[in-house]
Amino acid sequence: MKSRESLIKLKRFQVDEKRRQLTQIESMIADFQVMADELDAQIVSEQKRTGIEDIGHYAYSTFAKAAAQRRENLITSIEDLDKQRTVAHDALSEAVEDLKKVELLAERDMAKSKLEADWAEQEDMDEIANQRHRNG
Repeated sequence: MKSRESLIKLKRFQVDEKRRQLTQIESMIADFQVMADELDAQIVSEQKRTGIEDIGHYAYSTFAKAAAQRRENLITSIEDLDKQRTVAHDALSEAVEDLKKVELLAERDMAKSKLEADWAEQEDMDEIANQRHRNG
């Protein structure tokens, strides 16, 4: 029973860790999306300031070009993180299933132990009753 309790604690820790990882990835995605949106706004602002929206124009703002490149890098990172999120979500689901299996086994063991204890108690009571009947 002690090893089963340790296993349950380990599985719960693993579930918590997987949840933390998933939450961290989701937070990073949200942060990167906010940064990408801010860069979009900066690009539009710079284009309005300079009056040039054509990226191919020779006088297009180098600041806007650099901001667009940073934005593209963020979008690529978001796509990579989204893949990691899928993997982390699957890992969390698997860890939760493992925990449930171990908890069910522990419940089954406890029910079996209780049933065995009840049977032993009933046998003791039956023995006492038989002795009283013989002596009685």
